[in-house]
Amino acid sequence: MAYKITEDCTACGTCIDECPVDAISEGDIYVIDPDACTDCGSCADVCPVEAIIPE
Repeated sequence: MAYKITEDCTACGTCIDECPVDAISEGDIYVIDPDACTDCGSCADVCPVEAIIPE
């Protein structure tokens, strides 16, 4: 099960540096590639607005 980024994302960039498999893409709202995501949860742990949730 992959993680997803909700509309609460502020595009702060904190999660990108935490992803060990580079599954997160930048944008107005960041996006996690579900095929690349390993469900480690590192991104969710560091998100300051809790915009990353299990899908």
